[in-house]
Amino acid sequence: MQVGEQVQLAPVTVASDLGVRDLRAALAAGWRDFTACPVYGLFFGAIYVVAGLFLYYALFNWGAVVWLIPAAAGFPLLAPFVAVGLYEVSRRRELGQPMSWSVVLGALRGRGDEQILSMGVIVFVAFGFWLMIAHGIFAVFMAESGIGSESLALFTTTAGIMMLAVGTIVGAVMALAFFSITVMSLPMLVDREADFLTAIIVSLGAVRSNRFVMVTWAVWIAIGLFIAMLPLFLGLLVALPVFGHATWHLYRRAVQGT
Repeated sequence: MQVGEQVQLAPVTVASDLGVRDLRAALAAGWRDFTACPVYGLFFGAIYVVAGLFLYYALFNWGAVVWLIPAAAGFPLLAPFVAVGLYEVSRRRELGQPMSWSVVLGALRGRGDEQILSMGVIVFVAFGFWLMIAHGIFAVFMAESGIGSESLALFTTTAGIMMLAVGTIVGAVMALAFFSITVMSLPMLVDREADFLTAIIVSLGAVRSNRFVMVTWAVWIAIGLFIAMLPLFLGLLVALPVFGHATWHLYRRAVQGT
């Protein structure tokens, strides 16, 4: 690819020359947005932290703590929708517009055309679909192990290790597919008037035109969020907003209007 090469995807053009340097620049810009307006980032990060802690204690009390792994693995599927408010913060900073809770939270409603809400439905359906698949994988291997869902000892057995391997592969494929349709579509719906199908096409086009870089970005996000979840989900207070803001800047680099 030559620098500056673009692909036409009406009504926008998509850059085909993204590099790892652009990911680093997006992360740096995301960090600046977070430190400039930390209250919004901490608010959206706290939603994840509270949800994660509630999920942990609920599953622990129900004697099904092993379900925390597939549930936590599915968290990144929901992250793009939660990050919509962060995209609005970055957009307003970029334009020098004032911030307020009403406009930031109002971004979740989109531009009054329910396109972001439609994407939200897709996101939550995908999360439910992942849990169904995880349940099927778990049921197959748990039957072989003879250990109940209340014990983490399952993961020390051969069946448990195989379950983690199969679940990881299936989950990674699903996560990458979902990443591909949301990574540019949700920022685009915040940025301009468009229907969600067009936004999805643009997002898929951006990933297809920059496969290595976009897959690298997906891996960075997955690893970053996984590490952030280890200390009782508290790392998400910083990791989630930084990645959210950074994704906005990567969108602005990759997608231009015509």
